[in-house]
Amino acid sequence: MSVFLSRENFIYEMSPKHKPVLRVSSGTQLVIETYDCFLNQITSSETMYQSIDWTKINPATGPIFVEEAEPGDVLVVNIQKIELADKGVMVTGPDLGVMGGNIDNFSIKIVPIHKNKAIFNEKIQLSINPMIGVIGVAPKKGEISCGTPGEHGGNMDTTLITEGATVYFPVFQKGALFSLGDVHAAMGDGEVGVSGIEIPAKVTVTLSVLKEVELNTPLVENQEGIAFIVSKKTLDEAADSAVKEMVDYLHKRTHMGIEEISMLLSATGQVQVSQIVDPLKTARCFLPKNILNSYNIFNIL
Repeated sequence: MSVFLSRENFIYEMSPKHKPVLRVSSGTQLVIETYDCFLNQITSSETMYQSIDWTKINPATGPIFVEEAEPGDVLVVNIQKIELADKGVMVTGPDLGVMGGNIDNFSIKIVPIHKNKAIFNEKIQLSINPMIGVIGVAPKKGEISCGTPGEHGGNMDTTLITEGATVYFPVFQKGALFSLGDVHAAMGDGEVGVSGIEIPAKVTVTLSVLKEVELNTPLVENQEGIAFIVSKKTLDEAADSAVKEMVDYLHKRTHMGIEEISMLLSATGQVQVSQIVDPLKTARCFLPKNILNSYNIFNIL
């Protein structure tokens, strides 16, 4: 039976200071309820900019203490189901997103969800791709806003973090202190306008612990392959670091040298943008699973 966690238990920063709202053992399945990234404050396209409390952004439900998790371990998050509300919201405006310098007025779009389609306007219906924007564990030290990504996870806004995916996080604090939120019904790589289709949701996950496994930054696995996710001050730095993480991963698990791995990634690896609108930029390096299978790498970590 799944354990249910209400969205009323939420935080605005990932930090070791937070008292856990739930304690579970490794292998527990949970249903985690979430607000949208605006704490459900936007109720119509007429909602005024001034009526939104902008300090209440990107709430993440949690934190959850996983009993077996210790610093130096890896928390494994298997995402089994994402259930969406019947409508989402998008916003943009001055100084928001890539085009914020060219936009004069704050704008809201309410997006109904109907039969697995997002009704964008009278001519465009988008296939939904439910994915999780904010997901992670408490960092090594201090408090990091849920709106900021990093080696602990956070606001990575990565379209691969969806149903059927497994996300691996390095554990920095006892119990890991896991949280998630900021679900999107659909989002394009980059999230260039500053929001995907932001939506309340219920997310079913199973949390497990791998003991004493080396991992520097979040890693996502799906049926097609794996990707290291890195967030840095610039997109260039994030992309370079993600590639280096993949090179190091392959170097430790195959007989290939760095030169051959570099050529392999040039031939088949994909450097992809996750988001370019948060305080740090996020990129990932993706590798198809058939390459791993060629070296009998079936257990990712």
